Amino acid sequence: MELFVGLDVSVCTTCVCVMDASGKLLRESKVESEPDAIGTLLHAIGGPYKRIGLEAGPLSQWLYSGLAAAGYPVICVETRHMKAALSAQINKTDRNDARGIAQMMRVGLFKPVHVKTVRSQETRMLLTARKFVQTKILDAENNLRGLLRNFGLKVGAVTRLQFERRIIALLDQSPHLRLIVEPLLEIRRVLRQQFQHLHKAMERLAESDDTCKLLMTAPGVGPMVALSFRAGVDEPARFGPITIRPGSLRIDALALSIR
Repeated sequence: MELFVGLDVSVCTTCVCVMDASGKLLRESKVESEPDAIGTLLHAIGGPYKRIGLEAGPLSQWLYSGLAAAGYPVICVETRHMKAALSAQINKTDRNDARGIAQMMRVGLFKPVHVKTVRSQETRMLLTARKFVQTKILDAENNLRGLLRNFGLKVGAVTRLQFERRIIALLDQSPHLRLIVEPLLEIRRVLRQQFQHLHKAMERLAESDDTCKLLMTAPGVGPMVALSFRAGVDEPARFGPITIRPGSLRIDALALSIR
């Protein structure tokens, strides 16, 4: 008889509930939130498994990839759909949530979500890290502007390359502020250096991807836009064919007149 599994995942541990097609509970356990630990438990139970469900979350991509690589029929369930399905429970505990997920797998009441490939996850991580460092550079510059403005020292409109020279020139008027400002300038230098490393890594990654190179032939599309689109779509084959019925497309003349 085929078995159904519900996994309620937290940072440290995962509650596992296994039941058969009739809804009979066969096993309830708590293991470490590691693909190997969950796989070892499932292997000990034996199976065969029809569906193994877990909720989309911070660890779901990692656990999904590990269990799928081990050959288990794992399904990642959309968070809002999962929350709505489990909200009817009176006592909300990790154990009961695992039971609820197993029931959802058994009756087929779930909405699966696509789990992106490792390559797309790494690309998204690179873009996120680049954006993070870029934001911190702006924070450092705005902080320096605000601190110096309190003493009547106005940086004004300068380019990124002229920013540090302008700050040093202002410090000549108030040398006693140099002890405070110079460490902040050093922080900005390090941030800009690391930002350049991430930016060049992004450019190299885009140049090595055939899809991104094709996208960048379009006007206004650079490495960041191309990689963002590439990581967002991930696997085009996951989108089904689109059927356009006659008369379903309508051109709005008013929209065309607005530029």
